[in-house]
Parts: sequence; C-alpha cells; structure tokens
Amino acid sequence: MFNLILFGPPGSGKGTQSDRLVEKYGLVHLSTGNLLRSEIAEKTPLGIEAKNFMDKGQLVPDEVVIGMIDNCLELHREAKGFLFDGFPRTANQAKALDRLLELKKTAIHSVLALDVSEEELVKRLLERGKTSGRSDDTNESVIRNRFSVYQNETAPVAEHYKALHKFKAIPGEGSVEDISNALSTQIDKVLERQREEQEAFD
Repeated sequence: MFNLILFGPPGSGKGTQSDRLVEKYGLVHLSTGNLLRSEIAEKTPLGIEAKNFMDKGQLVPDEVVIGMIDNCLELHREAKGFLFDGFPRTANQAKALDRLLELKKTAIHSVLALDVSEEELVKRLLERGKTSGRSDDTNESVIRNRFSVYQNETAPVAEHYKALHKFKAIPGEGSVEDISNALSTQIDKVLERQREEQEAFD
C-alpha cells in the first residue's frame, strides 16, 4: 500500500494534480471535505455528530474526522493506497493519522507540497475569479489572507513529516505536465525504495 499526502495552497493546482495521481497510481482519493459531506448526507452517527458541530459554527473535532477516515480505510481495504487531500491540517491531526495508519499496519509514505509563490497564486485566483463565480476568488486581500492561513496551518505539519524524512516540496509553477512529471518522479522514487525494502525483507 502507498499513502500520499498532497499539500498546496488555494490556487496551486492541487485538484488537477490529485486527479492525475489518483488515476496514474490507482489510489483512492480521500478528501475530508467530501467525506464529511457524504457522512452527513447518509446520516451516519459520525455525520450527525459532525453536523451538530457545524450547525453551531464550530470546527468538527479531530476524533470525528479521524473516525470518518477510519471508515473510509475499512471500506477500501483492498486499495493500492490513498491520496490524502486537505488533511492533516495540524500537527495533532498528523500524529492522530500516523497512529490510525499504524493500527492498519501501514503509514504515510510521502508528503508532497506544491510550492507556488504568493504573487503567482494571487494572479491565478483573480483570473479564476472572473469565471468561477466564487466571491473569495475576486478579492485580493481575502486571497492573501487564505495564503497566510495556509502557511501558518501547514508549516507545523510539514515540520512533523520533515522530521520523519517524508516531506518534499515540488515546484508548483510551470505547465500542468511539468508539475505532474515532477510529482511522479518523486513518487516513483519512494515506490522503488518500498520495493527494495520489501525484497530485502522477503
């Protein structure tokens, strides 16, 4: 099994690259936003609990989100691996995810972050705002604020995985193809290392 976390600030092209990686490597795309929506729609116990918090304008607690991830991992036991998108957002969530995966006899194998300058992101999102219909894509100060929130939130997560030698920043500027190739090159290296370790173990 191969588990990947893909990071990228709003406008970094993370959605496009996630789709490509999921298809290329046969991974299950695990987006916590989608998980939340589907558990709420299906009125599962965790979905009901999450909705109670959201209705009060509160953040859904980590243990509820981890519970949903656990359900998803159980549902896809035969998967080749998972691409985690939008999670973990804090160092505590990263540690909780590591513990959960350890229980499943697996781990996060690679954490890749799309590195895009603030100016480039502002340019991309303002451009996107002309057609996306999203008001938060048309206001430069809102965009810059989203970028700084992203930086502050994900920096501790990056540090957590850097300490485990699993973190790699990938240039997120250039053509979709170039970025895709850079991500694939890194993933292939990790997969090769996994294969070598497995052979040594066998």
